[in-house]
Amino acid sequence: MPRLVHDRLTWLIYAQLGVWGFFLYGFGPVVPLLRDEQQTTAAVASLHSTALAVGALIGGFSFARLTARIGRARTLWLALAGVAGGVLALCLLRPIAATLTAVVVLSTFGIILVSSVNVALAEHHGAASSAAISEANAACAGMGVLAPIVIGLSVDAGTGWRPALAVQAGLIALVALAAVAFRIRVPQGAPAVPAAAETRPGRLPRSYWIAWALMGVTGSIEVCLSLWTADVLRSHAGMTPGAASATVASIVAGMFLGRVVGGRIALRVAPIPLLLGALAVSTVGFAVFWAATAGWLAVTGLVIVGFGNAMHYPLAISIALAVAGDQADRAAGYSSYSMAVGFGIAPVLLGAVADGVGPHRAFLLLPVFIAVAAVLAARLGRSIRLRPAPAPAPA
Repeated sequence: MPRLVHDRLTWLIYAQLGVWGFFLYGFGPVVPLLRDEQQTTAAVASLHSTALAVGALIGGFSFARLTARIGRARTLWLALAGVAGGVLALCLLRPIAATLTAVVVLSTFGIILVSSVNVALAEHHGAASSAAISEANAACAGMGVLAPIVIGLSVDAGTGWRPALAVQAGLIALVALAAVAFRIRVPQGAPAVPAAAETRPGRLPRSYWIAWALMGVTGSIEVCLSLWTADVLRSHAGMTPGAASATVASIVAGMFLGRVVGGRIALRVAPIPLLLGALAVSTVGFAVFWAATAGWLAVTGLVIVGFGNAMHYPLAISIALAVAGDQADRAAGYSSYSMAVGFGIAPVLLGAVADGVGPHRAFLLLPVFIAVAAVLAARLGRSIRLRPAPAPAPA
């Protein structure tokens, strides 16, 4: 059985992804509040998700090129600086064109950050990378639990969502100070090389592209829940805007628990059976949430949904990187394109349907996404047989 070693570098990488989680899971509850401020329809407000998709495309295109020129360590810190700048811009600007632009910037650097973290953990932990990536995403979800709560409290206190979201920049500064204080260096990884020296990479295997599609579908599930759950809670469970925004944290709380537990299970259970089990849990949780008219029952369903969703992305990306072999940077960059598809299409589709039939009925799209993800996971299981790499030596 592979062994997961928690050295100082691992904890730093967890923290770097964790601060991204504050924005990633805090932004969903902000979208309905932005819609109220900017007086737009649900479909127009969902363009902020399209902006996430555009940024994901730019970030995915840029990642491998940046690492080839400045190395992974500098790329990672550049990404964190870009996220901090994007958050401050989003909090300071109010017109919809400006907020959309800020979200593009945030998503661009956020995707570069996520790609850097995934590749660093995959290389550092080898056969235990599924568990490491799961735990890193648990840190991301752990910070994400706080964000909706802080935003909801800030809204109910009358100060709005902007001061709460701006906390992100301070968290990034604290992580940078900790890295300096404890003298933790991220491995530079790929050396800087001139463009003329780059060779044409080989083709990624078919199994990678199945995993790629799987990430797009499961990403659609997660982003739709993040962006539109607050609206369903307001319209179907009778919650106030502040309470609905804070309650979105229950999804992330479930994801945090699921990733902590799932990281341990991933050391013992093969990825595909674990992924199919996670999709089944998501289905049960969604059914409870969708049928609930009482707030406490809706929250219960959301925690279960989050628990199931927890392992979708960590398992899919770890499989994708494993089958990519020595093309990890390229595979990580391309994976962001699948997330862009999920971010850009699914929430806009759901928003357009919600304008016609209401957000509650529109949410019936999510079981369809779950079913498609299950079919892809089964197909992926038939197309690959992952061979564990030797466990890394303790650092």
